[in-house]
Amino acid sequence: MARLVDLSKKPYNLDRDQIDWVERTLTELSDEEKIGQLFVNLFFFGGDAFSGNTLTNKEIIEKYHIGGARYMNGSPEQVQGLINELQASSKVPLLVAANCDSGGDGAVKGGTYISSGAQSEASRDTRVPYLAGLVSAREETALGVNVNFDPCVDILENWRNTIVNTRSYGTTAEAVIRYTSAYLDGLTAEREVIQCIKHFPGDGTEERDQHLVLGVNELSPEAWEASFGQVYRHHIERGVEMIMAGHIALPYYQQQLNPALKDEDILPATLAPELIDGLLKTNLDFNGLVITDASHMLGMTAAMRREDYVPAAIAAGCDMFLFFNNMEEDFHFMLNGYRKGIISEERLNDAVRRILGLKAKLNLHIKQAEGRLLKDAEELAIIGCEEHLAWQREAADKSITLLKDTQANLPINPEKHRRIRLYYLEGEKGGIMDASNEVVDHLKAALERRGYEVTVNDGDSRIKGATLTYRDEVDLALTVANVVGYGAQNNYRIQWKTAMANEVPWYVHEVPTVFVSFNYTTHLHDVTMVKTAINAYHHNPNTIEALLDKLEGKADFHGVPNEHVWAKKWQAKL
Repeated sequence: MARLVDLSKKPYNLDRDQIDWVERTLTELSDEEKIGQLFVNLFFFGGDAFSGNTLTNKEIIEKYHIGGARYMNGSPEQVQGLINELQASSKVPLLVAANCDSGGDGAVKGGTYISSGAQSEASRDTRVPYLAGLVSAREETALGVNVNFDPCVDILENWRNTIVNTRSYGTTAEAVIRYTSAYLDGLTAEREVIQCIKHFPGDGTEERDQHLVLGVNELSPEAWEASFGQVYRHHIERGVEMIMAGHIALPYYQQQLNPALKDEDILPATLAPELIDGLLKTNLDFNGLVITDASHMLGMTAAMRREDYVPAAIAAGCDMFLFFNNMEEDFHFMLNGYRKGIISEERLNDAVRRILGLKAKLNLHIKQAEGRLLKDAEELAIIGCEEHLAWQREAADKSITLLKDTQANLPINPEKHRRIRLYYLEGEKGGIMDASNEVVDHLKAALERRGYEVTVNDGDSRIKGATLTYRDEVDLALTVANVVGYGAQNNYRIQWKTAMANEVPWYVHEVPTVFVSFNYTTHLHDVTMVKTAINAYHHNPNTIEALLDKLEGKADFHGVPNEHVWAKKWQAKL
């Protein structure tokens, strides 16, 4: 029997008036309006290539009655304007979400990056993730966002996994609990924001990406309970309101929960009732809201026809569906699933009750009635404010990590290392998460302000030239990896621009060489030959300045690496 919500208990803890609003609203909604509440729509600025939608925002609200919204990109003014327009048009106020993994930069262009999960772990200081959560809440709520789709509570058990390499807060349950709890403390310290942790039942054990294939967590039930289960039980006890289900299977546990399941019957958590209604809502006693990860991901689409999995996700125990593919089609897939009995009336009402319950917890209905739901332009001043930038500098100082300096190349200075050859390694271009084109300019300018002469290497060339000439012309080789990517490969690694390119570190015994990563933490796997290696975690100007201070010996390195940085390669430590 499906586990039904109790709005008077954790994580809702609603009073009588709030519960009355939920129940009254539920009885007033038509079947179509209830179906609409299940959907979170993804809004775009400058057209919607994602779903082919041609409706205005107001028409989307009126026709599909959506329960939630997310958006892509946009300036602070654009985002706040969009959210105000949506809330003003909606009969039932909306849950509006942002992906703030690391600070306000996840909510809007110009938002303040503070610290990723990997950077927080390296700092060994809970103040760093606390500040990341605090800034996330401050900057997103200024826009009108009221749900945060983070932090990731995945455990990075497999060093090859780059899907959560920077987003995971640790390699053990204890570390993940410690730093994600601090993040959530910051998130809720000053603002009312719905907490959402992800990706149940847990990423980080394999190297593949659920955007591209079915994700699989192959831990035994006992091993899962001792790791991911410990994390989820902790956060459920703390009162997390929302959990995002990943397109990730947990096959050995699923077959223990339902011995009739054959291998070919194993489905991702988003479609598996034994995991959502059974393990999560019943065994782990989660009384909150379960939302799917994005439904265009291959981990879900590979399971069955879309017509079937749209209603099947709700039938399995998920309460909200992320996102439309084609609005008209998906809406009727869900509505027809209800009319055919795939989604029972009890299941639909329970899902909508959980959705309305979160809106009541935020008192969105009261703010709507009193005209306080929409945001003012003056609130945007907090985005990228000086206090937040000071915290960004603090986080960088505490976390930048010296992995090794076995050749004693540090510290550097403009007298001894004046002529720098800068090698810049980047990931895919034109993707969802593109590497910034400004990184080279910022780094070069910062070095030149300190008295260095910087030549940016032509990485397309195979010509290395005479080594003696190179030694005469170059005092320091600075190799910077800013490999960024998302959903186009199962695993992101350094990719040289051409075979045997002159950027490959052939020069480590010719001149002092320093390797720095601005993103992934495990690049030593591909550059084991470098003798000085640093993880800096991000490319913002404050981090660049903090990095240079440490390279010059003006500040100490405080970050502490986890064991994965060595990629299980003995030569990486040499």
